[in-house]
Amino acid sequence: MSAHFRFCPQCASALSETTQMEDGGEKTRLRCLVCQWTHWNNPTPVLAAIIEYRGQVLLARNAAWSGRMFALITGFMEAGESPEEGIAREIKEETNLDTLSLNLVGVHAFQRMNQVLITYHAVADGDIRLSPELVEYKLMNPEDVMCWPAGTGLALAQWLRGRGIEPRFMEFPRRED
Repeated sequence: MSAHFRFCPQCASALSETTQMEDGGEKTRLRCLVCQWTHWNNPTPVLAAIIEYRGQVLLARNAAWSGRMFALITGFMEAGESPEEGIAREIKEETNLDTLSLNLVGVHAFQRMNQVLITYHAVADGDIRLSPELVEYKLMNPEDVMCWPAGTGLALAQWLRGRGIEPRFMEFPRRED
């Protein structure tokens, strides 16, 4: 269950874990026993872009990340926009680049973060200027890109395979969950 919700957003009563029969079987959810509001804990849609800039892939490093990990441009979809409008907005906000074309790469579950990743290949151009959220970028030839074994790294690997490039993956120490 989500640790983010402890109180009902409608009546401010404490939420309780309850188990009920729903379509598809028994489900445990956070519910308000006073007004019956339910926290469904649905995944959040996150948009991601494999930005192709003048024949190279643009990867960026987030200011909040420790280490020197570079990744795709990502952001949350906003109400009232399509995924295509949202990723073009994120590309402009994060890199100052104009999106020339978009093609859907795929939709992937990122269960650790309770997200659904909608990844696009974006051809973009302009003068790169990073937002304050990003501290550094690098441009790489597609065949030199190293993929990470989760989330948007899997989408990047799928895109590379579609271009006839067998992806190489970074090695990470195994996590003990």
